[in-house]
Amino acid sequence: MADGLVKLQRCCAALVLALLGAFGTAQAAESITLASTTSTEQSGLFGFILPKFTAKTGIEVKVVALGTGQALDLGRRGDADVLLVHDRPAEERFVAEGHGAYRKDVMYNDFVIVGPASDPAGVKGEQDAVKGFALLGKGTAPFVSRADNSGTHAAELRLWQQARIAPVGQPWYKESGSGMGPTLNMAASLDGYTLSDRGTWANFRNRQNLVILLQGDPRLYNPYGVILVNPDKHPHVNKAAAERFIAWITSSEGRAAIAEYRLGGEQLFFPVLATGR
Repeated sequence: MADGLVKLQRCCAALVLALLGAFGTAQAAESITLASTTSTEQSGLFGFILPKFTAKTGIEVKVVALGTGQALDLGRRGDADVLLVHDRPAEERFVAEGHGAYRKDVMYNDFVIVGPASDPAGVKGEQDAVKGFALLGKGTAPFVSRADNSGTHAAELRLWQQARIAPVGQPWYKESGSGMGPTLNMAASLDGYTLSDRGTWANFRNRQNLVILLQGDPRLYNPYGVILVNPDKHPHVNKAAAERFIAWITSSEGRAAIAEYRLGGEQLFFPVLATGR
């Protein structure tokens, strides 16, 4: 009886030590915080490519999905190690102001104008995005803006400016103040129009009457860049692990993973060769 009790105690002790060891290993696993856009998350891209990076390097990537403006703010505060965003003018300012160490091109896709199949604004068939926005500015149907300082919001505002329309405050101009998915939901419920990145649109299921009405204009080109948050400003940034991620996502292996991701047989993101710092 005593021998059995001793053996049981030894087994329990061994189990506890094993569990503690496993816990310690899990705790010690290296990780980085990646602040990125809702489009890369909601399109399903990260769910496809990040496990490949982790399997190769052992580095876990913790994604914080926000609008590009909010992601850049996170980087300014040093609350992320690396950024993957899509508003190039804002990205270049971020680096020029010293918040980012450098930026590299990663991939691109495009924006599309979606709206009700009945198309009361008459956008369908138009090839020029600015002319399309001029038609939307007549107010024949609601237009839903993300209004969240995201890359998509910035692109939308540039198109309104080029169309010489000031939409804010107009009764037909609705502001969701949220990500692409909720904005598309709002447009669907209002039978209205919006500007969407193609990746989120492809993964969006609650389309109701919404369809793509305008696409293909070069103005709708949507490039993504990766930025190392400046470790000189924020010494706690995991520079080594973040640079391994940057090296991987801009490598031939990372580019192949991006190109391999498809939804319904459609390629949603197109890798580009990395440019210099």
